[in-house]
Order: sequence, then structure tokens, then C-alpha cells
Amino acid sequence: MGWKQLLPLLGTKRANFKIIKEILDKEDAKKVKKLLKEGSISFSQSRLGTTLVYDEIFPILELSVMDKRVADFVDLMNKTIDYHYKRKAFEDFSKKARSTILNLIAPNITGLDTVKEAVLLQLFAEQLHILLLGDPGIGKSDIIKSVTDLAPISSFGLGSGTSSAGLAVTVKGNDVIPGLLPMANNGIAVIDELNLMKQEDRASLYNAMEKGFISYNKGGKHYTFEAKVNVLASANPKKDKFIGVRIEDLKKQIPFDPALLTRFHLVFLIKTPGVTQFSEIAKKIVEQDRKKVNKMDLNFIKEYIDHAQQIKVEFPRDFQKDVVEFSKELKEKENNFLVEVSPRMIIGLIRLAKAAARLELRNKVEKKDLEKAKEIIKTSLIVKRSV
Repeated sequence: MGWKQLLPLLGTKRANFKIIKEILDKEDAKKVKKLLKEGSISFSQSRLGTTLVYDEIFPILELSVMDKRVADFVDLMNKTIDYHYKRKAFEDFSKKARSTILNLIAPNITGLDTVKEAVLLQLFAEQLHILLLGDPGIGKSDIIKSVTDLAPISSFGLGSGTSSAGLAVTVKGNDVIPGLLPMANNGIAVIDELNLMKQEDRASLYNAMEKGFISYNKGGKHYTFEAKVNVLASANPKKDKFIGVRIEDLKKQIPFDPALLTRFHLVFLIKTPGVTQFSEIAKKIVEQDRKKVNKMDLNFIKEYIDHAQQIKVEFPRDFQKDVVEFSKELKEKENNFLVEVSPRMIIGLIRLAKAAARLELRNKVEKKDLEKAKEIIKTSLIVKRSV
């Protein structure tokens, strides 16, 4: 043992070591102390760089010698320290995560609060598919594009320009390039104007939405890719704009067959706003602060969502009766809805409730989560004259 190892750590070095000692495991802390005394490493300061929570300054390790093994160890320790402070920041942020992230979803669009709530929860949900079906020019595209900016993993495509190969894979010579769906594996696949996608090009979409993988055959070769995606899509009705208010008339204008429509857990019918609603939209556009979100803040939100997605959420058995009664209530009113009340919708209800818990970093669904999910489901089923 060198004589330096016998000397105690002093001053700020001692104070900083005391802080990180509480974060690292015993053996790693012991090694850090040894390297500090040797002079192989020292301390510097860091912060997360976000404005969304109190940005605490914390100590990290800094390399003082050219040694790859020490460098790798320092990198690992710094990641551990950084993650510790991120988790603390995530806990603080969880108290205002809903309002903060919600305000970043198409902030220039008003009147579609429940739709925004639904896509907010989709960011935190296990496989959940949402369709925004409605008149053009009412903000559907703005909402779904916002989600691509917030999701840790996402892909975006236009229905008019996405073929079956584009959804699955593109093969160029010996290169196999993942398409829209495998690119969004474990994330969100966003498709604008889904109604413009040709019927024969939708097979891969069916597989991804139902089974979580896609397959593609080309030149005698068979390709399979994981595509565990949440699909968020927009679409216009058959004649571009809904005409009439009767359910029977509206159903005839839906541009999809039941095979695709029933794969969505939530379908929102969105009609052109009335005069009062339109005035509110115009006012909000004029007043809207056009500042873009800080890049560090956006990265923090993506990391928060990714962290929350890892939480396994329990759905208490006590709520099962509530779900059954709610399902029965909806089924009895099914003739008043644009889409049928299916088991998939009830699965969506449970996944929405779990996502609401995840949003706040909780591992158990509470009554308020279930009520929020029920509210979203009900709103999606109600057909109004205007938004």
C-alpha cells in the first residue's frame, strides 16, 4: 500500500466523497476513494440542465490520468450518479408531469382537451391504439405530430406515401431497411391521413397492431421484425368532411372496414368547430407563445417517459366490478355510438388507467385513474355537432 493511501481525504474532496458514497455500492465507493487518494481521479460538478425542476448541482468524477480501465470505471460511476439525481428529479417532476406534457401537445389547438389527454396517456401506455377521425383542418395532424416530438421512440408517415413495404421493410440489394412499424418498436408509430393508405398495403399494420410483429417476403426471402407499437393515426371521412349528424349517416362515411377500425382501442370523431369554438381557436393562435421547448427540457421529458414506461402497474381486483358495470352501461347504449363496444375497448380502458398511474410514477391504479379512463372512453364515443 502506498503512503498516499494512508492519508485522509480533506476539504471539498472529502465533502464530495461523502455525497457519492451514499449513492454507490460499498465496493465501488472503496475503489473511488482509493483512486482519489492516488490522484488518478478528482471531482468536478454537473447538473441535469433542465428548467422543469430544481436543477441541483452534484459532484461527478473526473479522470486525471490516461488509463482506459480507470476511464471506463469513471464513466460507469458517473452514469450511476447521474441516474440517482435523475430519479430524484423525476419524482419531483411527477407532481406536475400531466400539466407540463399536456401543454406541449398541439398548444395552438383548443377544444380537443380529451383527445390530448388520450394521446398524453398513450405515451405512457402499453400497446394502445388511437384513431382521430374527422374533418380536415381541425388540428388532428398537429396533435399527432406533437407526440412524435415527445415520445422516446417514434416514427412518422403519411398514409398517402406509405406502402406495405414502407410499413414493414425496404429491401435494396442485400440491405434490409426497417420500415415505419419496426422503426417504432416499443414506441409510437404515427400515421397521418391513414384513409389514403391503400387497402392492400394495410396487412403489416394489422399484424403490428394485433400481434406485435411484422413479416415481409421478397425475392424468396422471409423477413420478420418486432413491431410492438402504439399506433396513433388520423383520417378523414370518405367524402373528406362529415355530412349530417345521424349515427346511421356518419357510419356510412367511415373510410375503413371493421377489420381495421376494431383494432383501435379509441376512436375519436372530430367535427368542424362551430362559430364560438372557432373564435376561441383564433384567439388562442394569436395569443400563443411560439417559443420552442428547451432541447434539454425535451430530452428530460423523453427520459421521464422512458423511465415511467418501465413501471409495472397493478390493476386492483377491487375495480373489476366497476369495469364490468361500465362495460354493460356502454353496451346498452351502443346504437348511439359510431363504433361498437368491443372487448378491445375494455382492454383500452384498463391500459388507459394503468398509463394514468404510470404518468405519476405509481405502480398501482387508483380510483381517479379509472375514472379518468372512463371519462376518455365516454367522450370518444359521444358524437357531437361540433367540437
